[in-house]
Amino acid sequence: MNLVIVESPAKAKTINKYLGGDYKVLASFGHIRDLPPKDGSVDPERDFQMIWEVDGRSEKHVKEILKEVKGADRVFLATDPDREGEAISWHVKEVLEQRKALKGVEVKRVTFNEITKNAVLEAMANPRELNREMVDAYLARRALDYLVGFTLSPVLWRKLPGSRSAGRVQSVALRLICEREAEIEIFRPQEYWSVAAEMTTKAGDRFTASLTQLDGKKLGKMELKDQAAAARAVAAIEAGQGRYAVAELEKKTVKRHPQPPFTTSTLQQEASRKLGFSASRTMQVAQRLYEGVDIGGETVGLITYMRTDGVQISREAVGAARSLIGRDYGDKYVPEVPRAYSTKAKNAQEAHEAVRPTDLFRRPKDVARTLEGDQLKLYELIWKRTVASQMESALLDQTAADITTPDGKVTLRATGSIVAFDGFLTLYQESRDEPAEDDESRLLPPMAKGDAMGLGTVTPSQHFTQPPPRYSEASLVKKLEELGIGRPSTYASILQVLQDRDYVRLDKRRFVPEDRGRMVTAFLSNFFERYVQYNFTAELENQLDDISGGRIDYKQVLRDFWNHFHSAIDGTRELTITQVLDALDADLGPHFFPDNGDGKNPRACPTCGTGRLGLKLGRNGGFIGCSNYPECRYTRPLAVPGDGDGAEGGLPDGGTRELGSEPGTGLPVTVRKGPYGYYIQLGEAVSKEEKPKRVSLPKGVSPADIDLQRALSLLSLPREIGADPESGEAISAGIGRFGPYVKRGSTYVNIPKDEDVLTIGMNRAMDLLATKKGSAAKALGEHPETGKPITLHKGRFGPYVQHDGVRANLKKDMDSDAVSLDQAIELLAAKGPAKGAKGGAKGKKAAPKKAAAKKAPAAKKAAPKKAAAKKAAAKKAPAKTAAAKKKADAAGDEGQSPPWKAD
Repeated sequence: MNLVIVESPAKAKTINKYLGGDYKVLASFGHIRDLPPKDGSVDPERDFQMIWEVDGRSEKHVKEILKEVKGADRVFLATDPDREGEAISWHVKEVLEQRKALKGVEVKRVTFNEITKNAVLEAMANPRELNREMVDAYLARRALDYLVGFTLSPVLWRKLPGSRSAGRVQSVALRLICEREAEIEIFRPQEYWSVAAEMTTKAGDRFTASLTQLDGKKLGKMELKDQAAAARAVAAIEAGQGRYAVAELEKKTVKRHPQPPFTTSTLQQEASRKLGFSASRTMQVAQRLYEGVDIGGETVGLITYMRTDGVQISREAVGAARSLIGRDYGDKYVPEVPRAYSTKAKNAQEAHEAVRPTDLFRRPKDVARTLEGDQLKLYELIWKRTVASQMESALLDQTAADITTPDGKVTLRATGSIVAFDGFLTLYQESRDEPAEDDESRLLPPMAKGDAMGLGTVTPSQHFTQPPPRYSEASLVKKLEELGIGRPSTYASILQVLQDRDYVRLDKRRFVPEDRGRMVTAFLSNFFERYVQYNFTAELENQLDDISGGRIDYKQVLRDFWNHFHSAIDGTRELTITQVLDALDADLGPHFFPDNGDGKNPRACPTCGTGRLGLKLGRNGGFIGCSNYPECRYTRPLAVPGDGDGAEGGLPDGGTRELGSEPGTGLPVTVRKGPYGYYIQLGEAVSKEEKPKRVSLPKGVSPADIDLQRALSLLSLPREIGADPESGEAISAGIGRFGPYVKRGSTYVNIPKDEDVLTIGMNRAMDLLATKKGSAAKALGEHPETGKPITLHKGRFGPYVQHDGVRANLKKDMDSDAVSLDQAIELLAAKGPAKGAKGGAKGKKAAPKKAAAKKAPAAKKAAPKKAAAKKAAAKKAPAKTAAAKKKADAAGDEGQSPPWKAD
């Protein structure tokens, strides 16, 4: 017998169908062991010896593997084809060897870039040994993350109370976000003007031209600084009335080439821009598409492995794409030579092929019925990008006309372009991070050099320079990739950990640093500058790539890093809280005490008038206090005064701000702060029994941004969106105890925090409801005794059948796709009668508790207390103390987020 070990149960299910009866496929459920979060798990004094531990959750999976290994001739380790997958296989083999389970058993490694029958069978026919270099690179990364997190975080806790932890890569990403915010805060907008004129040809065609030269000199973007300068320019243009003609006319045809297929980072970026997916959501959905989806009774992987920095695709995929393009779009859309792409990454070794569909002839419309909403959207995005990457370039005819007066004092320029041949644009066009001017759809009328032009309305326009935009998930991933920080498998976890630690928040899909995050960045930049430098972190990533390529010894990398890092840690032992405060106060002063331009000192204490406000540190973190303490006890939370997300959310001292009155009743509408956050209230409380209507503000919505109209809209919730086209049930949206939701019947689904409960539409609501775990049920038939339906569901712990309130899990060897009505009845019968059946739960009274108690001997009355005590102790055991949570937080940076966790 042959045993195949993969990391995911979904992957195991798919592969099991491809292999014959001689194979047994088991899942390790990701990493089976990890570094325990305690001192000494990585010991630099013993040449970085690492102590690994199998936790309780993984132990049962290990035992199941051990049981099957006993009767196996060969073990195939078939985890994912990247560095993390190689590490999971290495852990499995190490544990099996330590437990002496591999005597006489051959162990081989197999990898495949896609989970299709051909790819799996080919991989099984060509096994290999474990790649030691890739394992060493994993060990180095894990050790580095542990050493930084577990050594630096305690320093952070001691010197900066209230902070969580510091990670090797997240700290650098956090610095990017904080530095961008600092740029925005010091930015001062500058006014400038532009002037456009309406021009008319002899044939009467109208178009717009912009002023580019004045008094014979070329105008810079900021040349017209105010309205007076713009008015002078308008007068100069109007003075040339009747004398304008085309002085220069330039026409050219340009090619626009398609983008290469997706890598991990470009997939995350484009899914963020086009679909609104977070990086983690993109990877979860892609994981399901990769591991296998039921298509017409066959489970098949729809896309290739999605953790990759390669942009090339296989020769077979290129041929399939060209064939499909010719068939569906015509031969003119097929380039003469197949397109070849090369990666810009220094060492693209994770999984060499780009993310693409496993079968390009499996069009999105062909699988639409079998995919969930998000799965279909992502699959369509990947399919279009892959096909478009092999299509002909688009051709654009661009025209630029310079229109001037005979003396050359005023020159106006008109530009435009038309798509002469759409090429790949007929299928796909990459979106942009930021809006940009595009003349692609602007067409100039026919004209020739020397043609006279009439002058129409001249319009000056005022503009202001804009600050650099905050990072979105897409632009931050792009920036990290440009700097060489992180790798494909780490981006999603980097962004998620920053949010989980409350260092940043997403506001309108842009990252805003919290004050806690800014203080951590300021602390690290002042006292550990080397370790948050972009080039240092990028160079360390390059060294990890060199380890995986066998060019450098991983222990030497660890030694070089630790010698400098340990010295830096030792240098902070004598660091006082006063020194930390002085450094943070100087660094963050402009943020917490901005100059309002009114001549007043922003640091003057509003209570005593003589004290200076500055940063203070308490047991629970930072705050702002007066220098005259303890005589003056003025304090305020760490926040910018008047900041809607800060101390009082922009509310006055009383914590209440009136927005206006409701038109119908005249009752006041106010925004308030309560013990559980901000909320909107209509009217005042009349009595304890008669409370006014209230609604919580959705997370991420600033109370300072709430106006009367939005407040009234929130108070009107819940609102009806529409009716389910199949069941006819009403679908509504509202805000509940756990935030915004959509509801159908008794089914509730949370609305993602970057979406608006007031504007969510029917299509999106249906998508969310469709993805609700367990909400989709398959009818198997009616129960012969009750006549009530028996349904099949997908639950948290696996598939189950349900009838009249009774649930029964399917057996391990049962295929949920093929379960019959008779099998379901048998499973339900084993669980007992239904609630409505005779003699069932409804028809039978429970035995009185007192009677049971009377039968117990008096001498044994104390026994239940011990049992109860044990039970109570068992309940308390899993709970972590604050210290334990800190240790777990510090133990790793990216951590070991197994790719199967989406299950």
